[in-house]
Amino acid sequence: MNPSDTPPARPRVAVIGGGISGLAAAHRLTEILPQAESVLFEASDRLGGVLETVRRDGFLVERSADSFITKYPWATDLCRRIGLEDQLVPTDESRRRALVVRGGELLRVPDAFVLMTANRPWSILSTRVLSWRGKLRLLAEPFMPRRRASDLGDESVAAFATRRLGREAYERLVQPLLAGIHTADADRLSLAATFPEYMAQEQYYGRLQRGAKQPSESGARYGMFVAPRDGVSSLVDGIARRLPPDAVRLNTPVAALERDAPDRWRVVLGEGWAESFDAVIVALPAPAAAGLLATLDGELSAELAAIEYASCAVVCVAYRRDQFGRPPDGFGFVVPRIEKRSIIAGSFASEKFPGRAPPDDVLIRVFIGGAQAPELVDLADEELQRIARDELASLMQMTGTPLWSEVVRWRAAMPQYHVGHLQRVAQIESRVADFRGLEVAGNAYHGVGIPQCICSGEAAAERTSTIVPGGQHSS
Repeated sequence: MNPSDTPPARPRVAVIGGGISGLAAAHRLTEILPQAESVLFEASDRLGGVLETVRRDGFLVERSADSFITKYPWATDLCRRIGLEDQLVPTDESRRRALVVRGGELLRVPDAFVLMTANRPWSILSTRVLSWRGKLRLLAEPFMPRRRASDLGDESVAAFATRRLGREAYERLVQPLLAGIHTADADRLSLAATFPEYMAQEQYYGRLQRGAKQPSESGARYGMFVAPRDGVSSLVDGIARRLPPDAVRLNTPVAALERDAPDRWRVVLGEGWAESFDAVIVALPAPAAAGLLATLDGELSAELAAIEYASCAVVCVAYRRDQFGRPPDGFGFVVPRIEKRSIIAGSFASEKFPGRAPPDDVLIRVFIGGAQAPELVDLADEELQRIARDELASLMQMTGTPLWSEVVRWRAAMPQYHVGHLQRVAQIESRVADFRGLEVAGNAYHGVGIPQCICSGEAAAERTSTIVPGGQHSS
């Protein structure tokens, strides 16, 4: 065979990180670059990152996210492409409401109050969550002046909600609802990065209600959420099954990332072993990405390292249904910071989706810690379980001991989108673009939900396909 007849080597792409973003990137590469060899490196012994479903004594237990929103198409579209769409189940329509703690009592969040919009004045007037002064100030929201165009920089969620809805509505409704989603400090949370639609509504309509739809549920947009029938791990497993058998390397941490040539990359593994790739997608948490990229670009590494993360403990606890003096009513409850309790929220997992618990039992997930109480995550398992039991006994009039309970800790797992986050991400993406064949993906950039993570991974794969030899637009 003449040298000119030798077939070109297959292009190679490395994906570093086997969470949902890295999995989505690897899968998308198989769809749009089937001629390439894609290798996914994961340091741990399993795929999925924080997404993990386990079964115990007839219960299906989610250890982190238990569902995803259909407002964004990327997760449902991926489920369709991997044959999982017919396994998605909606939330129980009859229970689409949330509760909030006031004075040690569980009260319903007003009907049609969703995050920061109050669409039914009568439900506000009749609620016991707010005082009369708080109710009237909330209902006066349409008459509050909008921000001047000259002041349209980033604003914290706390500042925005207090300005539009009043201090009491913020403290009693908005803060706990947002803490249940982001485990964040709303005084530092960026409105532009987390809820840009509210900024747009204020500027376009001059109020929030007119810009929102009229949901029947309260608290969050529960009607938009779905989950795989067998848990979120079935999404992870479904993606993994679509990858080539030799594409995934578990228990394989990447020690360093180096330039191998002007258009190639060197992925350094343990004990000095290294492999060469045409492109690399770094789908790691921002601090880990910062460490990996430090020798390439110190300023890029510094911007990544500046993204803070919060930790959270989840106590999963099972009871018999007849142990509740106050039966679960809705999908769960949130706890305002001003109540000075030791928990952030409680999710009635068995009430949200079918098949999560035996018919006569209830599964609750209690969230402890977060950005405003990080020290609680370090408590011993027994102490965290005691806190969960005592809080549930107080709020739901529990009797007896749980059937079982377990603690899951997620340390530095939730990126905090602080004021100025979008500008930081723009700087990160600009510096990454200076390196041909390098991409970053994950929940640190444009959204923490499953759909946004999938979008981040797939978008990185699509950009990679434009520069890899033989790709869609490579030259």
